Amino acid sequence: MLRRTFLKTAIASLATPAMSWSSGGWRTFDITTRVEIQTPSGLTRAWLPLPVADASYQRVLKRSWKGNATTLRAIRADTLDGEMLFAEWPATETRPQLELSLEMATLDRAVDWGATVRTASTASLRRYLQPTRLLPLDGMVRETAERITRHASDDESKGRAIYDWIVENTVRDPEVRGCGLGDIRGMLETGNLRGKCADLNALFVGLARAAGIPARDVYGLRIAPSRRFKSLGRSGDVTTAQHCRAEFHSARRGWVPADPADVRKVILEEAPGLDLESPDVQHARRQLFGSWEANWIAFNDAHDVRLPHSTGPQLPFFMYPQAETGGRRLDCLEPPAFRYQITATERS
Repeated sequence: MLRRTFLKTAIASLATPAMSWSSGGWRTFDITTRVEIQTPSGLTRAWLPLPVADASYQRVLKRSWKGNATTLRAIRADTLDGEMLFAEWPATETRPQLELSLEMATLDRAVDWGATVRTASTASLRRYLQPTRLLPLDGMVRETAERITRHASDDESKGRAIYDWIVENTVRDPEVRGCGLGDIRGMLETGNLRGKCADLNALFVGLARAAGIPARDVYGLRIAPSRRFKSLGRSGDVTTAQHCRAEFHSARRGWVPADPADVRKVILEEAPGLDLESPDVQHARRQLFGSWEANWIAFNDAHDVRLPHSTGPQLPFFMYPQAETGGRRLDCLEPPAFRYQITATERS
């Protein structure tokens, strides 16, 4: 009881900016990930993303894990700015299992466009201007970024121009597996501007970087219904609720949320017959530039991730549980076959 009172008091004491999602403050969630490898075929390893521990919009209040692995601990990777949970089972283990439990606090986030804030250092922003394997910054990517931003005079107007261009020119494709891959050169060169969040928001990030604006994908998980858009939330079992958001850095406002992919999701899923002129879509378009809702947690912003001790290929990003057995990488987009489940419950 004393511990719970202390945590509530500590959360309530944190400064709360004006929120466009009207949450009323911090929210607390219990999130559990369970993994069970059904048919191990030798040495088995698993990697689970762990959330950003301390940010203006989320806190890890408690984390724990258990299982029958011989190694089960949080580790760091050269390609990941943060931690992951790593587990290893010997070839003799016939039923590898683990469970990750998180207690998280989340807060709606909104930029105060009338304020100037302390921003990140030039050195810390440098990596958010670099190309990655699937986010090249030359050729058609640079040409497209220059064309979109040619009438913009500063980083915020350039970010807005890129956001509007993606909202107006892309399409959410429900047939894409998972959240997509984020191969932006392929999208631009073929003219096929269809995809899901890891495609459309990666396009935003790549175009922003090509225009000289620090930007990043933020990979995470929807953990609750949305208060405003039923298409932008999940409840109960959130095993397949992964979602990539995006941010760009403003010299005056710091990191600014921008999620054009979710505007396209509202058009496709919120109600039949919506288009760019529909009131719900116009509201989403305004809302999703400069704010995000606290029904989501962030894991990391890493691209080109190499899993420590893995024999499998490099990942374009690390948002799903991963596992290998007998040197074979399991399909993270098939939870029933992989045998993992994620649940989230909000505390009252």
